[in-house]
Amino acid sequence: MVKALFVSVLLFIVSLSFAQEKTCGLYIAGSQKNDMVKVLSASKLKFSISENADEAVKKAQLNAAVLLFAEGYPSQRVAISQESVQAIRDKKLKVYIEFPQEIPGMTFSPVLNYIKLERGIVNTSKIKGLDSLDLLGLTDHYYVVTKATKPFVLLGKVAGYDKADFGISDVKTYPLLFKYDQFIIGTTKLSDAISSRFGPAVSWIKVWDFIMNEMGIALPVGNLERNWVKDLAPSYSAAAVLPKDALKKGIRRGTDWFYNSRLLIHPSWQDTFLRRTSKDGVKVVYPPIEKNAAIGDGKLGILEGHSSFINADGSQPVRWWLRADCQAEVAYALSSSAKTLSNKKYSQTAANLLDHLFKVSNLRSGERNDPSSPSFGLIGWATTDPDAYYGDDNARTILAAIGASVNLQSANWDKYIVEGILGNFRTAGKNGFRGPWFRDAAMQKTSWKALGNREIVNVHPHYEAWLWACYLWFYDKTGYEPLLKKAKEAIAITMKKYPDWRWTNGIQQEYTRMILPLAWLVRVENTAQHREWLSFVCDKLLQDLTKNGAITEKLGKTGLGRYERIASNAEYGSKEAPLISTNGDSVTDLLYTLNFAFFSLNEAAAATGESKYATATAQISDFMLRAQVNSPTHKDLDGAWFRAFDYKRWDYWASNADSGWGPWGTLTGWTQSWIITGLIHKSKQENLWDNSKLSYSSAQFKTLAQGCIKTMLNEK
Repeated sequence: MVKALFVSVLLFIVSLSFAQEKTCGLYIAGSQKNDMVKVLSASKLKFSISENADEAVKKAQLNAAVLLFAEGYPSQRVAISQESVQAIRDKKLKVYIEFPQEIPGMTFSPVLNYIKLERGIVNTSKIKGLDSLDLLGLTDHYYVVTKATKPFVLLGKVAGYDKADFGISDVKTYPLLFKYDQFIIGTTKLSDAISSRFGPAVSWIKVWDFIMNEMGIALPVGNLERNWVKDLAPSYSAAAVLPKDALKKGIRRGTDWFYNSRLLIHPSWQDTFLRRTSKDGVKVVYPPIEKNAAIGDGKLGILEGHSSFINADGSQPVRWWLRADCQAEVAYALSSSAKTLSNKKYSQTAANLLDHLFKVSNLRSGERNDPSSPSFGLIGWATTDPDAYYGDDNARTILAAIGASVNLQSANWDKYIVEGILGNFRTAGKNGFRGPWFRDAAMQKTSWKALGNREIVNVHPHYEAWLWACYLWFYDKTGYEPLLKKAKEAIAITMKKYPDWRWTNGIQQEYTRMILPLAWLVRVENTAQHREWLSFVCDKLLQDLTKNGAITEKLGKTGLGRYERIASNAEYGSKEAPLISTNGDSVTDLLYTLNFAFFSLNEAAAATGESKYATATAQISDFMLRAQVNSPTHKDLDGAWFRAFDYKRWDYWASNADSGWGPWGTLTGWTQSWIITGLIHKSKQENLWDNSKLSYSSAQFKTLAQGCIKTMLNEK
């Protein structure tokens, strides 16, 4: 009896002690629209809300918690009067203040700094679930500069995926979150973490859990996470049962994105486009066109996509640049959707884009349209750089133009398709390799025959392989043996060189690019060796296919990468780069890998009838529907696919080291178009090889093809 009484008294003392550590009420200075106010409201937490900091402090009772949010950000910092400072001390308040004007005893620079490539760096082990050197993503925010002792979180430009790989000793850092006296201080507006799209979300939830605990605010476990409703998120969770109409809905939303993104140039703002675009795709990042601006119909082309930067309001700037590949790839996607969804607007826009590409713009004019020029038939890289010829871009432009022409049942662009294939073929060396690219000025100093006699070997599938697919496709339509010979020779050399393949941003994209020519080689020569080559490459890729349909990115052999692992903090954000820091990072790449794998594995399934390819295609299709962006807030992003997806966090997260094309970049061509086309092929159980077979078997096409072979290759 005495023992039981002792235990009861002890428990009462412990509980009383715990209660004394907790706050006596919560007072907020902020707006009902503030992200954290919404979260706390949804959490059924009782609090008093005021318009300004002094009012909140005045209302607060003894031992209360006060949250002072920066509602005037960025034009106005949070200021508290001397009376409020004294009240905070007298009432023993715990105060969170962000973006402060001044705090007694501290010095803040009057000049604000601006976050661009800097990231949050955890500098403590006190935040449950995070550890020192863990990384946090912040979007473009202003912050106040000060000094602090042992900050919980720092700001600095560091390399890494989840952690600061190279530490922070060589990096200029600034306090982001720290404790001083009775204050928890955030040097920028952290309370808009949701609408500003700070990432990864799960990590910021842990940061805010920590802040609340430090303030003595009691929240049930998991409460913040349950009520952290994002403005932009994947369309479905990893475990959700997809509705029956998910595939059709995903195709429609993905297609409508081309219009909702406001990237189709309209005559009313073409002058804005001309002012903002520039050579080499540099200095082309600007805000989107106004929301009320008219949307084009394809006659003036479509812009490249969104740059991988996020503004403070969660919006993204646009890359104001017109590329050849994007025009054709979007035309392919739109024309495919036009058939599937019976929408004439899609097909008309597609036809306009192809006309602009081949007949109106400078992408096939000048030297590219001069039969005596060595660059005749080649397709310019962009309207600002029509004299640059990437083999990979030419290949995707040609293949997409073929697909669009089939969908539109038109021969209007067949001449450009044939000339494009032969223009690339005749300037490829003896072994079928062209090298990554040419500039026209250098080509004009030689001849196409001299270029065709080079002994070049460039084992780099990203740049070479889809041209081989073009040669195989054209061989099938013409029977012209040199096309098959060059393609087979290049493929054989590449397979023999494995594993010493050059790679671009990762090795997975090199495997991905080899699938299409290998699948089509099986189409024209269904031999055991050709099927074995296809199986070998697909197996290498699919060993990293996750159960939810993502393919984990990997780095290739050191020394063979064009854009290898970021090697230092200083190098972060300075060039094109992988999304990952080390093999094992749980990210999939929808710009370079998964998008093209989706399309190509479907072609492999059709070529061989093997179930492993069809099963993989179905898994990827499922993933694409889930990972598609859902955002009622950002209409220009709703229905898109971002470059990166962390399939463990189920969030858009990766290293943003790549200059402009990082995790949150969109691309009208490469990403969006091939994913939509892949979804449509999956839904209709179709493929490009079979779809184009009938259209390009006509006597009219054969006459055109044979005539071009004779004139462009000097064949008698």
